[in-house]
Amino acid sequence: MNESKKLMQLQKRMNNLREKLAEIGLLLQGTIAERNIIRGAGSKKKNYGPYYQWTFKKDGKTVTVNLAAGQIGEFQKAIDNNKEAEAAMEEMRNLSREILDLSTPTPGVIRRKGQKQAQNNP
Repeated sequence: MNESKKLMQLQKRMNNLREKLAEIGLLLQGTIAERNIIRGAGSKKKNYGPYYQWTFKKDGKTVTVNLAAGQIGEFQKAIDNNKEAEAAMEEMRNLSREILDLSTPTPGVIRRKGQKQAQNNP
């Protein structure tokens, strides 16, 4: 495949990812856990819960927020959206590198092992 055709395909994929990102809704990082508390011993055990907790990092510290059962669906959707956005952005970073490698000339620059060498190298 020639370079211009490959470049067009990469740019098309980049545009598709941009559109996908534009459609993603609310974003949250973290996880949701269901907690049950068991108190007592023997035949006097009592189960409390379930309780739901959203945990995330803020300024390098773990933050835990208790959620009502009715909040879980929307919070989990926002967490899933965040994972989808992160995956799309990772792919966009990789595509950006490929696009820049194909679209910017590098005459006289010798690339390191593992990368294509510039066509104009002596």
